[in-house]
Amino acid sequence: MTTATEQGPSSANRSLQDKVALVTGGTRGIGAAISHRLAADGAHVAAGYWRHHEPAEKFSAEMTAAYPGRITVHHGNIGDAEDCRRVVREVIDQHGRLDILVNNGGITMDKIVRKMADEDWLRVIAVNLSGAFFLSQAALEHMMERGTGRIINISSATGEMGGIGQANYAASKSGLFGLTKSLARETVFMLARAGHPVGDGPGLTVNCVTPGYIATDMLSSIPEKVMETFRSKIPVGRIGRPEEIARVVAFLADDESSYITGQIWAVNGGLDM
Repeated sequence: MTTATEQGPSSANRSLQDKVALVTGGTRGIGAAISHRLAADGAHVAAGYWRHHEPAEKFSAEMTAAYPGRITVHHGNIGDAEDCRRVVREVIDQHGRLDILVNNGGITMDKIVRKMADEDWLRVIAVNLSGAFFLSQAALEHMMERGTGRIINISSATGEMGGIGQANYAASKSGLFGLTKSLARETVFMLARAGHPVGDGPGLTVNCVTPGYIATDMLSSIPEKVMETFRSKIPVGRIGRPEEIARVVAFLADDESSYITGQIWAVNGGLDM
């Protein structure tokens, strides 16, 4: 993955100058790439994490060196509703506001349906879907007061296509599609009622990005023969890079993308064609 030093503040177009972004699961993999990109584009980034303390500390040190005074790291369990609300409050208290929420954090607990325990199902839904709901609910209260904001949900191609042994994961990621579209409609309605005319300014949008096979730790343990099978299904013939997801997230977070809401953005090399 490209490092913060390589991306560097000097290479940024600063399109998100001084915006504040909360990225859940923001210290590793796709989330880290999103955090890097948003910071490079001028944003103050609050990166959330749960269990992986050592990578979070390394990420914090690297990002602080590259973007002094613009990076915070927040420990929290997005599978818990109150912890979701606490983290949002913590970010607003430390940064003064919240402009962008990226619901990226998620887990897998893969088993075929007949072997899936109750906890395997409930935990994945709680983290991947309910967590996005509770974080969005808390963020929207603040964004509505300001009349502007961006919520970007990170789903998965599995949510569209399904996967053997991934009924819980696919259901949680598919659920983000309905959540995205419902929130997008509600925000327009609520903005009008709150005295923020639709079409006036950058607005408040909600969108979803669906990565395909991306080169992260999740794929690193997969045997090469299996990876060859994956690549053979991708029309562009390769695995995606985390930075390619981050680029789309940054685009949707920009004020100039205010005419885009309630949309599902597939970034998968044509996997679902």
